[in-house]
Amino acid sequence: MSRGRRRALAPLVVAALVLVALGACGRKAPPVAPERRVPQPVADLRGLVRQGAVELTWSVPRRRVDNSRLVDPGLARVFRADDAGQGDPKPALLRQDRIAGYVEVGTVQLSEPPSPLVQNGRIVFTDRLGLALGRRYTYVVVTADAQGGTGPPSGRLTLTFEAGPEPPGGLRADVGERQVRLSWQPPARFADGTPVTDPLVYEILRAPSVEAPLASIARTAPGVTSATDRAVDNDRPYFYAVRAIRTAGATTAEGETTARITATPIDVTPPAPPTDLVAIPSEQEVRLSWTPGPEADLAGYVIYRAQGAGQFLRVGSVRAPASTFTDRDVAPGSYRYAVSAQDTSARANESGRSNEVSVTVP
Repeated sequence: MSRGRRRALAPLVVAALVLVALGACGRKAPPVAPERRVPQPVADLRGLVRQGAVELTWSVPRRRVDNSRLVDPGLARVFRADDAGQGDPKPALLRQDRIAGYVEVGTVQLSEPPSPLVQNGRIVFTDRLGLALGRRYTYVVVTADAQGGTGPPSGRLTLTFEAGPEPPGGLRADVGERQVRLSWQPPARFADGTPVTDPLVYEILRAPSVEAPLASIARTAPGVTSATDRAVDNDRPYFYAVRAIRTAGATTAEGETTARITATPIDVTPPAPPTDLVAIPSEQEVRLSWTPGPEADLAGYVIYRAQGAGQFLRVGSVRAPASTFTDRDVAPGSYRYAVSAQDTSARANESGRSNEVSVTVP
């Protein structure tokens, strides 16, 4: 190719490269289908019968179907279907933001400000709408984002609305060292009057004060009507209640709780007796000293004196960490001394006495 022709083609090649570059700069990624941008389905829908209602719980989805973050949840919707309990429950199919064949029984606001039913990312929803004993209910929840895009339905939760047990009877508490032992009588009937025939599970609830809400701390095995709470501190009151739980197939039905009772664990372990008691007599007084005890809850020491072979009588006390005492205005004669330790508990547990020492006061 001649030099002149190459010079003529050069501007055309540059222009073509510029157009290619501009086209590359304006190229966009493939669009994301709208159905891939909706919230993921709820994966942990749970439910039980509690106090004459169905209580549902689940977590608010944090991702969209394409696994991107869901930063703007809008609301949760609860759907329900019911039947007599024969055959498979009704399938859950989403059609135009609704579940076909299901009735919407509630919504929960997720955007700011969120509903009080949302706590720490979990929703607690109670359904009391026209429930009938013996009917089977199937629940499904869906999540919509702030733009109205509704995600796929959750898995179905199916349960039968059963009567819960009556409250257990005769709840009592026996306290000990850092423990409370609870016992009760099993209920004889369910809330609908039918008799209890199978062993029940019991849930133990505890509150730190009379105003505080009860929180579950343990459940028993079926038929067990006692429990011991060892996660407590001495000399501090606790408030307890118990409820019975019925399990029938896939349904869990909780009964009403008992009235609260109060229990205060007590410190019943005394400190170790003081050791190495030494007494030095002088005119009308005796100076005592001993080795203090190692206990962290040591409150002080009690000093005892006996004249001759007589009985010991309390003549004084000192607060820890003091480990000396001077007994003054002592008449001349022969005496015996001993010291005990006391702790800081409400009972002021007292140890046995130290070694005895004998002195003669001039």
